[in-house]
Amino acid sequence: MITEANTKVRIREKAKELFLRYGIRSVSMDDIANQLGMSKKTIYQYYTDKNELVDAVVEDEVMDMQQDCLKCGEHAKDAIEEIFLTVDQVVEQLSSMNPMVLYDMEKFHIRAYQRFMEHKNKFLLQVIRKNLEWGVKEGLYRPDVDVDVLSKFRLESMMMPFNIDLFPPSRYKLSEVTKIIIEHYVYGVASLKGHKLILKYQQHRNKNAKNYETETGKHK
Repeated sequence: MITEANTKVRIREKAKELFLRYGIRSVSMDDIANQLGMSKKTIYQYYTDKNELVDAVVEDEVMDMQQDCLKCGEHAKDAIEEIFLTVDQVVEQLSSMNPMVLYDMEKFHIRAYQRFMEHKNKFLLQVIRKNLEWGVKEGLYRPDVDVDVLSKFRLESMMMPFNIDLFPPSRYKLSEVTKIIIEHYVYGVASLKGHKLILKYQQHRNKNAKNYETETGKHK
């Protein structure tokens, strides 16, 4: 039983790796089997078809993203730090992600796409609302911020970097576009007090980045 469970996880993890790197449509069950060194027949013992495998990968990814989001909120000292922790997390997640993944889901794997949209429209909307309310309460966000409107604005702006017509992958890096949009958003909602804190966090992060580059340069 343990071996069977491990095999199922191995298949799902390898599929996830390949889907995120190349997009879902361009990865076949044969590709996954070859990468794992097993027969396609073995994969079908655990997942009846590609749709079921995509569903399992998306469910796993959604659960991981939700845990990461919750950790950002738990570890943050204030609403703005939560945004910066989220930026770090999102940039890391998207740095090797093919923007075609979302398009492929919507076109060819509707059940998985609906699961992702449920995560976006319920869980993420709630996370954004809480962050806005927290920031307003602390005086780090403007007191006139319309939480309802801006939480929905932020939610939909998250999808923009995945629009391959607006940001073709040949010209734009998914993680960089996402980072720029998030930073633009936080500057827009911040109060004067919040702006000062943003600059403080950015200076600290830039200093850490330079120190990291110096340290890694020494070890090369």
